[in-house]
Amino acid sequence: MKKWLTFFLVASCIGFILPVKQAQAVTPSYSKEDVQRLALYKKMETITNIPWYYFAGVDQYERSVRRARTDLPKVSGLVGIYFSPIQWSGPLNPNMDDKNPGSIRIFGGAGMDGNNDGIADRNNDEDLLYTFSDFIGKYGFDEENFKIGLWDFYRRDKAVSIIMENAKIYKSYGTVALTRHAFVVPLRSNYSFKNTWGDRRGYGGLRIHEGTDIFANYGVPVKATSYGVVETKGWNRFGGWRIGIRDINNVYHYFAHLSSFNKGIKKGSIVEPGMIVGYVGSSGYGPPGTSGKFPPHLHYGMYRDNGYTEWAFDPYPYLRAWERQERLASRSH
Repeated sequence: MKKWLTFFLVASCIGFILPVKQAQAVTPSYSKEDVQRLALYKKMETITNIPWYYFAGVDQYERSVRRARTDLPKVSGLVGIYFSPIQWSGPLNPNMDDKNPGSIRIFGGAGMDGNNDGIADRNNDEDLLYTFSDFIGKYGFDEENFKIGLWDFYRRDKAVSIIMENAKIYKSYGTVALTRHAFVVPLRSNYSFKNTWGDRRGYGGLRIHEGTDIFANYGVPVKATSYGVVETKGWNRFGGWRIGIRDINNVYHYFAHLSSFNKGIKKGSIVEPGMIVGYVGSSGYGPPGTSGKFPPHLHYGMYRDNGYTEWAFDPYPYLRAWERQERLASRSH
């Protein structure tokens, strides 16, 4: 038994990728809201035949978009899916706060009664999910038709891909309690970093530095910081060998200047906090294979999507917080 335990500990350290159920070393911490959201999604699955993880993927996308924008109201209930008054009540409805399913239908509104209380309330979680499912259900419940329905609802390819990635993650882990993070390199390694956000960069034209540089030795493992899906992997003339991961909060994590990748990681792979995705290097600033134009380090960037566009924001405070959390957790063990 001790030999097997030793094997698994060593394997995890050198980056072996185990099946999802084995790789999740830390038990999720369930909040009351997590439990309620999952129960609601599964109830809607029973009613509509749409898999619960599709509801979870859509809802998580909407929640993240509403957090990133100021023109939408903040989420007040369990569900973040948003219908405007016009969408819900109908464009010709004289009552933009209409909750009568019959009159809403007459005026061409989308709002429906999802819990059989005779009211179609766009602030009610079950009514929101049921109304959304009615729109999507017109296209079918299999994956391809669901994606077609999503495109017709959002009219944005990026929204469809992000939602399907979210659903893929939730389906794999069977829970929505996926809030854990990890620091980007092992704490035991020799590394250093400071806030380099906004520094000037000259290669490829004058530009600002959109990220944080973590200086470390060649070959130091680089870890995923969140639960997510690999969207990009390969060469970029600025970032060298780089990998891009979209997490379930609609944040794109950019890891650049790697010396190599974890061979088990590919585009579309699901990753979790602490999983090794590559190794520190000094690649970039030239055609494929260019290396050594600067000291070895990891460039780590974070980009947020608001449903229309994507922009970079300073990752330094998050890195410091994850470093501190991981250090405290290691001391408690």
